[in-house]
Amino acid sequence: MTTVTIQRKWHTTAEVAEMLGFGLSKTKALVLSGEIRSVKVGRNRRILPAWVDEYVNRCAADVERWAA
Repeated sequence: MTTVTIQRKWHTTAEVAEMLGFGLSKTKALVLSGEIRSVKVGRNRRILPAWVDEYVNRCAADVERWAA
């Protein structure tokens, strides 16, 4: 018998805040402003891992642009 590990498909705002090292308030503000994409599921926001990566890549590109 093989064991299957299920990977999370969505992250909560709190999980993303922890991943990025931000506070929950800052992360919620980024989500509400659209800087981090999200979808509303019921009363909660959910964020795809790829959307977190998009935000990080945009921030890194901004830093590289300023350094050039």
